[in-house]
Amino acid sequence: MSIISIEELPARLAGGRTLAGLDLGDKTIGVAVSDRGLSFAHPRPVILRKKFSLDAAQLLAQLEKDNVGAIVLGLPVNMDGSEGPRAQKSRAFARNMASLSDLPFVLWDERLSTVAAERTLIEMDFSRKKRAGKIDSAAAAFILQGALDRLQSLGRAGLD
Repeated sequence: MSIISIEELPARLAGGRTLAGLDLGDKTIGVAVSDRGLSFAHPRPVILRKKFSLDAAQLLAQLEKDNVGAIVLGLPVNMDGSEGPRAQKSRAFARNMASLSDLPFVLWDERLSTVAAERTLIEMDFSRKKRAGKIDSAAAAFILQGALDRLQSLGRAGLD
């Protein structure tokens, strides 16, 4: 496993592999997976965190089922661009996954992703209770969609 740049992703996603997005929380891991065309992010059920080894096993099983070739991990950067304890937890998660998987990680600035995801769920008229169960996967989908949009723009730039 390695941390790579988004520009390195296309080579890792050959053969119809998909891209996953993760939003790490203290109690849950939000998961989203792209389609094979790398156009759309689809939320998956959240993983309720218990112990790292159990969480990782459940996550890796889901990623294998979805034919994932790389992971976009939300990096909670402060509004001023600095990294605090939550960003360090995300980096530690990626490092700890290295011993369990060869899947590369892209760290993606997730500033305001949860806010945007919550706003979208409110617009979809989800109750507060229903939003609570979906917010982390919605945030993961928001993070992943940002990366997918960036990949699309990189592809278009390569055609110019």
